[in-house]
Amino acid sequence: MLTTAATTSDAAALEEIHTGLARNRLLPAEHLLDSGYPSAEQIVRSARSYGVTLVTPVLLDQSAQARAGQGYDKAAFSFDFDQRRGTCPQGVASASWTPCRPRETDAIVVTWAKADCGPCPARELCTKGTRRQITIRDRDLHEALVAARAEQTTDTWKRRYAARAGVEGTMRQSTHVAGIRTARYVGLPKTALEHNVAATAIDMIRLDAYWTGKPLDRTRTTHLARLDFTLAA
Repeated sequence: MLTTAATTSDAAALEEIHTGLARNRLLPAEHLLDSGYPSAEQIVRSARSYGVTLVTPVLLDQSAQARAGQGYDKAAFSFDFDQRRGTCPQGVASASWTPCRPRETDAIVVTWAKADCGPCPARELCTKGTRRQITIRDRDLHEALVAARAEQTTDTWKRRYAARAGVEGTMRQSTHVAGIRTARYVGLPKTALEHNVAATAIDMIRLDAYWTGKPLDRTRTTHLARLDFTLAA
């Protein structure tokens, strides 16, 4: 368990989580995460530094074509990093391949010539401008992101990720039973201790349910339904 300041993002905590697991020789082969963690950098770093495969839904292509579900989105283009060239769905090669560094991250802007895009019969499927321009990440990050986006659409990936429901159930139990949504104490060390005590309590509750053959209730009751039960009693 890792306790951080409220301002620490999930993605920023992942490195410390993996470092702690590695130190205790508890690194998993796969780490199931919610959508607050993933990025191409995290996917590559986790695999390279820790040998951990992240099973997590990554952000989809946010281009207008992808959001509309029609036209040529980024996945319709191919990119040759050795030749520093992109190719559009009509088979036309890009005119420029420009490395850049927006927001302190390495990227590449691939641009097609106006002379090619202007008379293209499929231009309305591709761009509303005079030419198409696409920004991609460097090779390792681009390929990792493309592979992750393709994999998460498969039934095999969805079955693997379904195990994440158990984690969400644990989180709900920790907030509704152990009451850790709000810290009772001031200061990170005391709050971390509170979280560890809550985790221990949850383990004891689950062990008791297992030993006595009484599985935990997995159903939810609305506030209105609980009020109805109270009045009926």
